Amino acid sequence: MKAWLFTLQQATYHSTLMYNLRMLIAFAGTAFVPYLLGMQLATIPLTLGVVAAGLSDIDDRFSARILNQLYTYLGFFITAASIHFLFPYPLLFGLGLIISCIGFILLGSLGRRYATISYGCLVVSVYTMLGVDLFSDWYMQPALLVTGALWYGVLSTISFLLFPVRQVQDQLGKSYSALGDFLYAKSNVFDVDMTAKSYQQSMIDLSLENSKLVGLFNELKTALLTRLKGDRGQKDTRRSLQYYFVAQDIHERADSAHIDYQKLAKVFEHSDVLFRLQRVLSLQGKACKDLGDSIIRRQKYQHNSRFKHTFANLKQSLEKLRQEQHYDQVWVNALFGLYQNLKSIDGQLRNLETERTIHLDKMRHIEHQLKDDDLKGFDDIVIRIKQHLTPESVLFRHAVRLSIVLLVAYIFVQVTHIEYGYWVLLTALFVTQPNFNATKRRLRLRIVGTLIGILVGYAILYFIPSIEGQLLLLVLSGVLFFELRSKQYAQATAFITILALINFNLDGVGFDAAIPRMLDTVVGCFLAWLGVSFIFPDWKFRRLPRTIRRSLEAQCDYLAEVIEHYKNGRNHGLNYRIVRRAAHNRDAEVASLISTLATEPDFDPDHKALAFEFLCLNHTFLSYIAALGAHREQIQDPAILRLLDHALNDIQGALLHDEMPDLSATNMLQAIRQRLQHADEDQHAFIILQQLSLMLSILNQLSRLKQSLSHERDQQATELASL
Repeated sequence: MKAWLFTLQQATYHSTLMYNLRMLIAFAGTAFVPYLLGMQLATIPLTLGVVAAGLSDIDDRFSARILNQLYTYLGFFITAASIHFLFPYPLLFGLGLIISCIGFILLGSLGRRYATISYGCLVVSVYTMLGVDLFSDWYMQPALLVTGALWYGVLSTISFLLFPVRQVQDQLGKSYSALGDFLYAKSNVFDVDMTAKSYQQSMIDLSLENSKLVGLFNELKTALLTRLKGDRGQKDTRRSLQYYFVAQDIHERADSAHIDYQKLAKVFEHSDVLFRLQRVLSLQGKACKDLGDSIIRRQKYQHNSRFKHTFANLKQSLEKLRQEQHYDQVWVNALFGLYQNLKSIDGQLRNLETERTIHLDKMRHIEHQLKDDDLKGFDDIVIRIKQHLTPESVLFRHAVRLSIVLLVAYIFVQVTHIEYGYWVLLTALFVTQPNFNATKRRLRLRIVGTLIGILVGYAILYFIPSIEGQLLLLVLSGVLFFELRSKQYAQATAFITILALINFNLDGVGFDAAIPRMLDTVVGCFLAWLGVSFIFPDWKFRRLPRTIRRSLEAQCDYLAEVIEHYKNGRNHGLNYRIVRRAAHNRDAEVASLISTLATEPDFDPDHKALAFEFLCLNHTFLSYIAALGAHREQIQDPAILRLLDHALNDIQGALLHDEMPDLSATNMLQAIRQRLQHADEDQHAFIILQQLSLMLSILNQLSRLKQSLSHERDQQATELASL
């Protein structure tokens, strides 16, 4: 009995299973209740209401969740009613379409709540066009769409009340799993057989893994902050907060670079120390993944007992290197600094389960360590929207681009009277993404998925003529669509196509709708491709120099804050976390931008090579700062403090103002390297000197790369003026 209860408990904490169960109940209700009541046509808007609500669902605390749902239902009803009243008047309808599309998308600048609700309203607007002739009374379709959304909202709220912290725990588990992937990627830089090409690829992979991890951290922070506002004393919230802060600290230490890895591989290629370092990082990566699984499964994490033996052997290898005279002690000392950093990560993981609570009197202090990005009033709304009223804004370009694409699709439908033509608008809405690369990928997957869905849907309608059987498959298709929509877009498209065909078959036109659905999909994809290719195309607004500058500015702010901690003492205050997160966010932006260059047409290969070289060096520089931050402690040596200030001034001048102080930086670098040779240098001073030496050694190259890539600015300004 006990084992059965444990299995049941584990099943209820399996998020995917519970989410699919919720969707199963939602679609079963919209499919079979109208059937039992003899109102089969009602299934169409009810099901589409569930789909729109599912796409608009966001995680939030209870009070905010209820408010979100009220906004959603009101927005859905107003949108659907507006479509109904404007539909007979094409000119007014077209004008309303373009204004509402731009408005809805720009509302996304106010935060994730408004972005998801606005997207749901856009989906509902096209769903309403598809079924505008289903009912004679104007209010029937809007009411049924909202009823379907309300039905989903009730189930979603019940699920939240039963498991209020599951979403946070899922995000926390994913964050630790991504942290494990990051540690695995970091272990590759200790490959003893590394070449210049393989090193660059390892650094690119590391930077991209860092970008994914930073994105998950940002989502987790938002989820934690909304929970804090709702309940400052909830035990699981306090536990999740501590795990979040530990994950950030591990990330800072894991991202730290204490040495030039390429030179390290050459110096110690015949020693076992690199293998041992790589082994430790791989084990710690697995430990983070195991911890993520433990969080999701609600099990206690057990730290691997092999770490003690592994670290003991690593230390013995380092001690042997120290005793051997032919190795430069600067390198050996740097390896000891790396060893201490890895030991600190091990300590964080080992002690995490024994320090599971945060006292209630510290909750307010902790909340102040999370930056709140919510709206602060009407003035804040105006400021945020104004910031995006420029072609430089990705959101503005997407709003204008999508609205024009939808308007052209609407005009095409009106002129050609193509059958079921509003699927063209629906396809264009789902496929058109803010950037060229994402849209191009979806085009192919959408067409393939629709074709598969039509073939399978035809078979279902032919071989399963009974309404009951088709409704069962409608429910299954809806569940699988939501399960796969963020994982396998082509398969998800196939299932939503099957759902649409079964829905239309309830009106007796399932077979007739299949071929038009395919044609409309192709036309919609073609219009989406035209939109991203010719309406504010990405490559005219890439602004790589601006993105690079923002990243370097954030890194300089991060370095300045770290230096303040060496002057005034270590703390984990809000400002430090803000500048550290900003530096990683900007680095992630650079990685994301540069990783898409290969997909854009007519991009200079030489320029792309420079961009990837900058990506590697930029992340390396950030890693050097992170190492300095990981070891930050107050120091009293005035010479070291002056050196920190002098180095910061030179770095800011070189990276932000293109003022390369060659002589000054060279002299300072030589002075630092001389001090590093002194055996009596204390550990804190050694780490500072070592990290400054590393930063200054690549400063000239980083500055030159930045200036080389900045020539794109003038070219883009000319292109912008010609638009």
